[in-house]
Amino acid sequence: MEGSATQAPLMLIHGAWLSSQSWDTFAGYFRDRGYDVSTPEWPRKEGDVEELRNDTEAIEGLGLDEIVDHYETQIRELDEAPILIGHSFGGLIVELLLDRGLGRAGVAMSPAPPKGILVLPFSSLKAASPALAHPSRWHGVVPLTLEEFTFGFVNTFSPEDARAAYEKYYVPETGQIFYEAGFANFHLHSPAEVHFKNENRAPLLIIGASEDKTVPASLSKKQYEKYGKSPATTEYIEFEGRPHLMMVAEGWEEIAGAIESWVAGVPERTPVSAPGASA
Repeated sequence: MEGSATQAPLMLIHGAWLSSQSWDTFAGYFRDRGYDVSTPEWPRKEGDVEELRNDTEAIEGLGLDEIVDHYETQIRELDEAPILIGHSFGGLIVELLLDRGLGRAGVAMSPAPPKGILVLPFSSLKAASPALAHPSRWHGVVPLTLEEFTFGFVNTFSPEDARAAYEKYYVPETGQIFYEAGFANFHLHSPAEVHFKNENRAPLLIIGASEDKTVPASLSKKQYEKYGKSPATTEYIEFEGRPHLMMVAEGWEEIAGAIESWVAGVPERTPVSAPGASA
């Protein structure tokens, strides 16, 4: 990709069942290379991991629109359009923000699928089952056991490392987002809807991970293919042997380096305020 290689600010957006602490490795990597990095939490999430585990009432009913609006407000307060990097549900949030005309570019790492992805792999359904299989949690809070976290996030880790990751990164999550994304194809106006043909969207890089059980690489690639009718730049990279929580897995530096190389080629742009096409 041709363009100037200036270092735009980076905004890292975490995924579900995680906090911004999940970005510690990437934030350090990019700050060491001179980038201005921010890792804002989702709205209503305040405090460290222990506090988020103990005080879950605040996130009941927290949905995608509120989360995306929260990030839009922060982006519009910046002097320069940032590069948006999101993981899992954070990747979907990046896609939704780009669709609103925000950001200089976006990177979606194993992004949760938006409306329009009709067939989900069994492992994705299993990973989401703690939320979707319990209607009482759809508008409440969804916890994860160590076993569920290991399957969905760190299935390539040793049992000891999986437990350590669970204790360091896991937080309970709002069930509303799983309800909204899980049933997006049954709603006319879903908060998880992306305009795949939007020609005014900033460049997007989608990253897949071959050992991911929550968002298998096939699902990440299918999202890439859905953007095929848009003239806007969309690219795809897949990494072998990586689980869903690839930012803290062995070899995370290779992924960060690939993102850095891609970001260096992103041209400057003036963001627009709304999607320019419908899906």
